Amino acid sequence: MHIFKLVFNFKSKLKVSLVFLFISLLSIQGFSQDSGLKWSNDGKSYYTIQSEGIVQHTLPSNDAKVLISKEQLIPSGSNTPLTVSYFTFSKDEQKVLLFTNTKRVWRLNTKGDYWVLDMVTGALQQLGKTLPEASLMFAKISPDGKLAAYVSDNNIYVEDLSNSKIKALTTDGTATLINGTFDWVYEEEFACRDGFRWSLDSKSIAYWQIDASDTKTFYMINNTDSIYSQIVPLEYPKVGETPSSCKVGVVTIDDVKTTWMDIPGNPRQNYLVRMEFIPATENLLIQQLNRKQNQSKLFIAEPRTGISKVIQEETDAAWVDIYQAGNHYSIDFTNNFIWYNNGKNILWTSEKDGWRHLYNVSLEGKKEQLITKGAYDFIDLSYIDTKNGYVYFMASPNNATQSYLYKTKLNGKGTLELVSPKALEGTHSYNVSPTGAFAVHSFSNHFTKPASELISFENHKPISTEASIEANLSRLQETSKVEFFKVTTAEGVEMDGWMVKPTNFDASKKYPVVFYVYSEPASTTVNDSYGAGRNWNYNGSMADDGYIYISLDNRGTPAPKGRAWRKSIYRNIGRINIKDQAMAAEEILKWHFVDPERIAVWGHSGGGSATLNLLFQYPEIYKTGISLAAISNQLTYDNIYQERYMGLPQENMEDFVKGSPVTYAENLQGNLLYIHGTGDDNVHYQNAEILVNELVKHNKQFQFMPYPNRTHGIREGEGTTAHLKTLFTNYLKTYCPPGGR
Repeated sequence: MHIFKLVFNFKSKLKVSLVFLFISLLSIQGFSQDSGLKWSNDGKSYYTIQSEGIVQHTLPSNDAKVLISKEQLIPSGSNTPLTVSYFTFSKDEQKVLLFTNTKRVWRLNTKGDYWVLDMVTGALQQLGKTLPEASLMFAKISPDGKLAAYVSDNNIYVEDLSNSKIKALTTDGTATLINGTFDWVYEEEFACRDGFRWSLDSKSIAYWQIDASDTKTFYMINNTDSIYSQIVPLEYPKVGETPSSCKVGVVTIDDVKTTWMDIPGNPRQNYLVRMEFIPATENLLIQQLNRKQNQSKLFIAEPRTGISKVIQEETDAAWVDIYQAGNHYSIDFTNNFIWYNNGKNILWTSEKDGWRHLYNVSLEGKKEQLITKGAYDFIDLSYIDTKNGYVYFMASPNNATQSYLYKTKLNGKGTLELVSPKALEGTHSYNVSPTGAFAVHSFSNHFTKPASELISFENHKPISTEASIEANLSRLQETSKVEFFKVTTAEGVEMDGWMVKPTNFDASKKYPVVFYVYSEPASTTVNDSYGAGRNWNYNGSMADDGYIYISLDNRGTPAPKGRAWRKSIYRNIGRINIKDQAMAAEEILKWHFVDPERIAVWGHSGGGSATLNLLFQYPEIYKTGISLAAISNQLTYDNIYQERYMGLPQENMEDFVKGSPVTYAENLQGNLLYIHGTGDDNVHYQNAEILVNELVKHNKQFQFMPYPNRTHGIREGEGTTAHLKTLFTNYLKTYCPPGGR
C-alpha cells in the first residue's frame, strides 16, 4: 500500500566546473540518489557513472577525470563494455564492485550479475560464473578485500577473489527457506532486502534466515501469456495469519558452521528487523519487534555462543515506529543502526514524550540521553559531527508540509539551529560526504523546479557562487497555481491542504472539486515540493479544463505533527481518516465558488481504499469516485502492515469490518470507476472481485476496469499508461463535468 517515493539522480559532465544541476523527478531503476553519486571514503571527491565510464570529481575544484574508462569495463572475449547500474568500492578503494544485467524482484532490480574490477591490476572478473545468470543479490566485498559474498537462489556464497573459487555457506535454501535475503512481506513492510553482514575481521557472516514454509500461498492467475492459464504462486501472510519464522545465524568462512543466536520469544510471533555487527567488537546488535509491533527490544548477541541479553526496551500503546534512515527504496538499503562513540552508543528515535525525538542510547548500560528537545518532530538524520559535537537532521517545526536542515548539540544541551537558507522556503534534502566537508544540497517547492548544488557543509556555502541555487532562483521558479491552505473541521481538527483553482477562475461562478486522497500512515500528499497539485492520471490540464483540485492530510498521516496526530489512526483505518476527510470537505463545500453537485474523489492503493470509503460512507458529499488498486476488505492485506496499524483480527475483528469499504458498498449512490491490475502482488485482485460481488448483490451500477497481469502500479504492458489516463480523464469529464457555472 506504499506510494513509491520519487528520487533524484545526480550526474555531471567531464571538465565541468559548474555544479548547478537541474534534477528531474524520475526514479532511475528504483535506486536512491546514492546510486548516481558515490562519495570517496575521505569525502574529498565523488564518483558518477558517465558514458565515458566511472568519473571522479575532485572537490572543491570539481575537476573531473575518468577513473574507470569504458574500455576497462569490456570483459575478456567481448567487444562491449558492461552497462553498470550500480557500483561500490571496497573498503580500501582498490576494488570496484559492479552490478549489471539487473532483474526486478518485486519492487526493485535486486538480482543481476556482479563483476569486480581490480584498480591496481586492471583485471575484470565476474562473480558466481557457475551460478545461474542474473541470479546474484547484494554482493559485498569483505573488509579485508580478499573475498566477496552474495546470495543466489536463497543461499549465501563466498568467493575467493584471487582464484574465483566459490564456497556455499548455506545449502538448505528453497523457495520458502530464505537465507541472506527476505520474503515479500519483510521487504514490503520493513524495507528489509539485504540480509547478510560481513564481520569486521572478514572471518564470518551474520545472516537472516526466513522460514516461510507455513505461510499460506496466494495464487494469482496469468490468463494472457499462453493458451492455458498459468498459476502464479506467492507466499503471502494475510492479516491474522502467523508470521514467517525468523532467526539470525553467524556462519564462519573456514568451516562453514552456523551458530544461531538465542533470541528469546517465539520466532513466529516476533520480527527481527535490524541486525549488525557492533563496531570494534565481535558481537551483534539485534532489534526485535513483537507481532503487534508495540514492543521493541534491543539484544546484544555473542556469535561464538549465541547467548544474547536485552539492553533496551520500548513500548507504545499503538505501535513502535521503525526509523529508516534515508531512502528505503534503495537497492543497498540495509536498515542499519546509527553508530556513535566508536560503537559504544547508538542514536535512536522514540516518540515516548509525544514527539519523535533523537536519543543517545548506551550499549554499556548508561542512562539514555535526549538529544533533540521541544515540540517538534525529528524527520531524518543527515550527519553526525563528533569533532564539534553536533548532530544535523531534518525537521520542520513551523510547517508540516516542508523540511529543513537543523543542528543541535549531541550532548542534548544545545538549542535548535536552522542551517538551511531562510530564503529557500520549501523542501530540502542533503547527501553529506563521509567526513562532513561537502554535501549535495537539493531543494524544491511547489513553484521551484528541483535543483541541487555542491556546498561546503559546515557553513552551507556553495562551492560555485554563480552556480548556486539562490543565484539561479529566478530561472528555476515558475508561475504556480498551487495554493496551500488550512481547514479546521467542526471537531476542531486543523488539516493542511493544497488547492489548484481553474486557470480563468471567476469567483462568481461555481466549480467542480476533485479531491486527491491517500490518508493512511504510509504517506502524506500535502508536501511543499515540486509536482504538488499535479494529477499524473489526467490527460491535459485540470486547471485549464475548469476543475478545482484539492488534497488534504488527515490525522494518521505521517506528517511531523507529533505522536498524537500520527497514532490517532490506530485501529481506526477506514474511520478516523475518512471522517476527517469528509468533515474537511464539508467546510470546503461552504465556499461560495464550489459546486456541491460536482464533487469527485480519487486515489491509488490506500488512496483507492479511502476513495471507496468516502463514496460509500458519505454519498451526500462525494458524487463521483475513481479508485485504483484499492483494498476493499482489510482482511485481505498482509499481516505486518495491517496488524501494525489495526491490531489482530482475532482480538478486534469489528475494527477491520468497520474500516473496510466493502462493509458500506450497499450505500453507493454516485458514480464509481474501479480499476485494478490482475497481477497485483501487493493489493491482490481478489479485492476487486470481493467488491464487485457486493455491489452486484445490491444492484449498484458502476464501471469496472481490470488490467490483465498489471501489478500494483498498473504501468506494465504496451499502451497501459495512455489507456489508463484516457479512461480516467474521460470518466471524470463525463460524470463530473468541468467548468464554472
